[in-house]
Parts: sequence; C-alpha cells; structure tokens
Amino acid sequence: MKNYHDYKECIDACLECAALCNHCASGDTQEKDVNMMARCIQLCMECAAICYASAQLMSLGSSQAKEICFICAQLCDDCYAECSKHNHEHCKECAAACKKCAEACRKMA
Repeated sequence: MKNYHDYKECIDACLECAALCNHCASGDTQEKDVNMMARCIQLCMECAAICYASAQLMSLGSSQAKEICFICAQLCDDCYAECSKHNHEHCKECAAACKKCAEACRKMA
C-alpha cells in the first residue's frame, strides 16, 4: 500500500495549488468587475476543493488516489485556462500552481 512518502511531491503540489486557488478566488472578489471574474472564482473554489481532497486521500494511502488525481488534473487544467486569461497577479500565481499540480497529478494517474 502506498502512503504519504510515496505521494509527497503530488501532495505538496496539491496543497500549494489549493492555497493559491483560495487566494485567487478571494482576490477576484476585490476586482472592480466581480461579475467578470465569476467563472474564475467558481473554478478556483472547485479546484481548491479537489486539490485538498486529493492531498487528503493520498496521505491516507487511498486505493482511489490515481482516480482522484486524474480528476484533479482535469480541474487544474480548467482553472489554469481560466486564470491565464486574466492579468491579475493572483491569477498568474494560481495558473502557475494549477499547471504544476496538473503535471504532478498526471504522474500519479
């Protein structure tokens, strides 16, 4: 059975991505046209949720780690694509974290 140490690189990428997704969603709410940022906010919240869940399941040594990492990579790709459309610093940081996390999750899946 695999455990935290086997998954550490991916767990770390997921936790960093979740934190930066939350930071981005919060930053988006401070932008002048919040309605324009609605999709970004939604995707960041979804991405943070799946990243936290993925990290948690990997740290537990779940037999479903590969499956959740596959889904996590897909959501990270979606969030990366949306954040890449915006020129805000928090969006740039989030996009970079999403790209890194998607790559780490693909190695798992």
